[in-house]
Amino acid sequence: MGQLERLPHALLLSGPQGVGKLHLAERFAQLLLCEAPGRRTAPCGRCDGCRWFLAGNHPDMRFVEPETMARQTASEDEDEGVDRPKRKPSAEIRIEQVRALADFLNLVSHRGGRRVAIVHPAEAMNPHASNALLKSLEEPPQAAVFLLVSHRPSHLLPTIRSRCVPAPVALPAAAAALAWLGAQGVDEAARWLAFAGGAPLRALEYASGERGERIDRILKALARGETAELEGVKDRDALELLAEVLQKHAFDSALASLGLPRRFTPAIASQAMESRVWLSYAREMGRNRALARHPVNARLHASEMLSRLPRT
Repeated sequence: MGQLERLPHALLLSGPQGVGKLHLAERFAQLLLCEAPGRRTAPCGRCDGCRWFLAGNHPDMRFVEPETMARQTASEDEDEGVDRPKRKPSAEIRIEQVRALADFLNLVSHRGGRRVAIVHPAEAMNPHASNALLKSLEEPPQAAVFLLVSHRPSHLLPTIRSRCVPAPVALPAAAAALAWLGAQGVDEAARWLAFAGGAPLRALEYASGERGERIDRILKALARGETAELEGVKDRDALELLAEVLQKHAFDSALASLGLPRRFTPAIASQAMESRVWLSYAREMGRNRALARHPVNARLHASEMLSRLPRT
């Protein structure tokens, strides 16, 4: 196995959202659980370990994610039939999940190799879960590998970061990202890649299906100056998306006021006013994007954001 035998017990894969960190973590986890003999730099895809991993039921693999992400895991299959109190799915990673992970990692491997855990996104752990994971990182079980995936590593406990080997995942080159988006059949790939800040998976999400349609509806309403129709948001996701589009519109309007080309919303004509006004509004929308992840009244918050939109 060579270098795989000298692998640290915990890696922290970090970088912008939408660059493929989770896909990379999953691919690496499959490599660690691959049972093909000899040295390799990629999983074989044919052995029992690879087949179980690809089917989502490898007995030595666990995902620790918020319940809202709704990934079916082997541990859930094992608990089938157990009566549980009904409650709203949590957007956080809870301490019970991390304790269950510790119990899993301290068992003997089913296949006689490693046990692997992917924690994603790691910053979704609440304080109690973070402290529980820290204990496992400080005294890792033998042959256990933690793969932490984080969009915002600065939100993790410094003690957690210090016990992981950092593995930053950078944005791909624009040419490569555009070629990949073209292969996925994305129209206006350059526009969506710019809107996603250069992250190809995020660009694909924006360009595809309902999310892209919602973005275009917001942009068209802004172009017509009919913002009242945008106040009817119903949930956090719609509120955060509205704040993001308003922020990008403000950045573009600031660029246009300086005689520079727009980057994100080329179809929207900007109000003529000083760039500092638009930049101030863009900063405010950045704060509102973060606030949208908390329990707020979506309609009232959307109305407040739109009422502060700079107008001549």
